[in-house]
Amino acid sequence: MRCCVCLSKQCSPSNMAAGESNGRSQCLNLSNVNSGPLGNPPPSNSAHSSPASNRGAAGSTGGMNRNVGVSNPQSGPENGGGAEPSVRSSPSLQNPPRQPLGQSVAASGAASNMTASSLSSSSSSSSSSTASSSVEASAAVSLPSSPASVLVYREPVYNWQATKSTVKERFAFLFNNEVLSDVHFLVGKGMGVQRIPAHRFALAVGSAVFDAMFNGGMATTSTEIELPDVEPAAFLALLKCPLPTKCEDLNFADPHEPFLYSDEVQIGPETVMTTLYTAKKYAVPALEAHCVEFLKKNLRADNAFMLLTQARLFDEPQLASLCLENIDKNTADALAAEGFTDIDLDTLMAVLERDTLGVREVRLFGAAVRWAEAEAQRQQLQTTPENKRRVLGKALSLIRFPLMTIEEFAAGPAQSGILTDREVVSLFLHFTVNPKPHVEFIDRPRCCLRGKECSITRFSQVESRWGYSGTSDRIRFSVNRRIFVVGFGLYGSIHGPTDYQVNIQIIHTDSNTVLGQNDTGFSCDGTASTFRVMFKEPVEILPSVNYIACATLKGPDSHYGTKGMRKVTHEAPATGTKTCFTFCYAAGNNNGTSVEDGQIPEVIFYT
Repeated sequence: MRCCVCLSKQCSPSNMAAGESNGRSQCLNLSNVNSGPLGNPPPSNSAHSSPASNRGAAGSTGGMNRNVGVSNPQSGPENGGGAEPSVRSSPSLQNPPRQPLGQSVAASGAASNMTASSLSSSSSSSSSSTASSSVEASAAVSLPSSPASVLVYREPVYNWQATKSTVKERFAFLFNNEVLSDVHFLVGKGMGVQRIPAHRFALAVGSAVFDAMFNGGMATTSTEIELPDVEPAAFLALLKCPLPTKCEDLNFADPHEPFLYSDEVQIGPETVMTTLYTAKKYAVPALEAHCVEFLKKNLRADNAFMLLTQARLFDEPQLASLCLENIDKNTADALAAEGFTDIDLDTLMAVLERDTLGVREVRLFGAAVRWAEAEAQRQQLQTTPENKRRVLGKALSLIRFPLMTIEEFAAGPAQSGILTDREVVSLFLHFTVNPKPHVEFIDRPRCCLRGKECSITRFSQVESRWGYSGTSDRIRFSVNRRIFVVGFGLYGSIHGPTDYQVNIQIIHTDSNTVLGQNDTGFSCDGTASTFRVMFKEPVEILPSVNYIACATLKGPDSHYGTKGMRKVTHEAPATGTKTCFTFCYAAGNNNGTSVEDGQIPEVIFYT
């Protein structure tokens, strides 16, 4: 059933009953008023008698079925599941009293929350004298003793099964319907409590929690169950999918089909999180999967942090992983989103500790400061540097200040007041002197690339004693496909464990432009192994372009490689993709490294 009046908002069952007509008179079809549900005269004095046609007119409320009849005890989907019927217990419904027009005709839109007693009287009015005369004349056919009564069409309870050709349609008809209902849920709290009828059998079939609630060893016998921790809209979404909020959403199979009463669901952005909570609470994994799939399809950089928080809260690791991947790919946009400052501290730390964020560290620090300001306000603290540091807690240590340039550090973090004087001095020394002092912050580069790290080795043998005098070891190379170089493997000391100071660079040969560099150090253990030295950021290497790999070491004599190869090919195990390196001698101020022997034995890269 579609409600064309309220396509721009969620349509509650009570609104559907009232029609939300905004002053419009509801369309009444008084044809065939003497026909029963199957086209024959109905029983005249029965609890199920209905003098109306079983086919209500499609009026201004978007095709809702309305039937004339005062003895219909059901309050079907149209009235939002109002008060319980008294079909089998209330004799007054078998022979409904006749009332004057002024008492039985309500204004349009005023019948949103019907009770069982009001079902015995009319709940609709006509705004024109012509319509009133027509209604009076037609009503006189079925109610000769009350010629002025104007009644709302309702689908009759009697033989309603005949109008539903499939089991699916019959169960859908029972959604939020007093017909055959044997339990009611009081959903929500305060003024927002909504009383929703349901059917124990249908709920138990679709949910293990409901099955235990109604049929387990400690099954409840209550006919009314309070659910104060569940939103009414989410509980209804558990039973059925909400009405579409946009015209383009109408391409779903049927937006009115219930979920526990059938297998179709429609989820909107306004209800998806509360629906996910409800699906988990009542163990409906199929609906839970629908919610997660909806979130995946609507995952964007501007909502990635919000969804990450919810995914962690609801223990959805797959969704959390997708959120983190989105943040890695769109770090700057995700940090700039309004929802970033609303995340909790644990989520902030989970992001800051990642090695794959694609943003400069100084921007990451700025985002952390913004979050700290918002968190201080949430904790009703003044936004002083001391309080910012206090709310950041351990997250501050996850910001990799050594990856900043000295200019970035001096202009931002050094003047923020968040770092202590000792930390500022230590970091300035790290930027400016060799050997570099130990700092309390991580200096491991972040790499915004995904996939498996690759490396190639260009020497077949290792020998001893390669000396250093301040001159750079250099080797020219090119590749056959686009890659990103993240670091080099270098040989260490032949005299046991030693620390080296080193500057690594990649230079564009033709323009002599330094594309990437890092002034850092490494420790070796005295073996002939290679030791990783990484760039602060990945360096893009284009195919068929000449580059120079450069390393300037300061330290004792080291091992070196011999029997070098001019061409080295790396083949990806999973895809078979081949990356071919071609090495040539780099002329100029060179410490002696060549294709045949020397330093820089290893190149570390991503494809």
